[in-house]
Amino acid sequence: MLQARVKLIVTGDDFGYCPRRNQGIVECFLAGAVSNVSLLVNGSAAPNAAQLARRHNIPIGLHANLSEGSPVCKALKKNSSLLNKDGFFHGKMGFRTVLAKGLLKMSEVKQELMAQVDLFCELTGHVPHHMDGHQHVHVLPEVRHVFAQVLEEYGIKYTRVPVEPGLHSCAWIEPPLMDFYLGVEKDSLDTIDVFTRHGIRWADIYIGLSTMGKNMSVSNIQSAIDTAVAAFATKENSLMTQFSPQHQQSRRVTIELMVHPGYPTIPPVGGCGEGPDDFSQSWERLHELQTLMNPELQSYYKTRNIQLCAFKDL
Repeated sequence: MLQARVKLIVTGDDFGYCPRRNQGIVECFLAGAVSNVSLLVNGSAAPNAAQLARRHNIPIGLHANLSEGSPVCKALKKNSSLLNKDGFFHGKMGFRTVLAKGLLKMSEVKQELMAQVDLFCELTGHVPHHMDGHQHVHVLPEVRHVFAQVLEEYGIKYTRVPVEPGLHSCAWIEPPLMDFYLGVEKDSLDTIDVFTRHGIRWADIYIGLSTMGKNMSVSNIQSAIDTAVAAFATKENSLMTQFSPQHQQSRRVTIELMVHPGYPTIPPVGGCGEGPDDFSQSWERLHELQTLMNPELQSYYKTRNIQLCAFKDL
């Protein structure tokens, strides 16, 4: 029977969004509650976030943003297909709408992604250890191909594929949000072949949709991890009979848990060029911080022999 050793990457997204988000994520990292961060380079506090990452040796990757705020590529700040009439990105759903209408130029998507990687390197002094997409834009049709090309060209090995085991049975997720999540899941499944062809890797298991915001609790995280690992082990057992017992016992399973902890943003500070959104100002950011730092969750990791790590450690 496969006895998987679990390596858990707890990624704090939206690092750089505002000073209060940065503060909360750093506190989580220092407490051993977050092990990896994803930087918004167009965030108002991105330079501060990069400094904090250097000071505390926080493993950091790029949270590529094509949907909120302003582009970092100077050539795209005017007259770009990536922008709405107000001169900002189209938004989470707006981006998907203009993409579906065929109104986005993939050459401009690539131009902006490359500019964000370059700015990340300028801020941190190194290429991102991993790169994913803010609001999951990186797995959308057409975008996924450009995204994969950029990762391959820069030698970025890891990304995120948000397909969460057990998502369909999470009755506590409200229908409109579940519809969005199921769309993300479908796009992600359609993306796997593309990322594979470009030699891009990701964690064996992704968790983070069912445990976001008010839906995050110690019990929900525990249940999500236990359910996912059990399903993964069952699947792997059917494939491992050809290997030696020693090899079977040494199998490692990697999980990425996507989280958004922090202290709620206080306007007008924060955001990515057009001020902070409701998500960042919500009490749910503090709720996630407090849940992740709960000693009961830390005890669970120890009991299950779950080792927290970062993408750079894989």
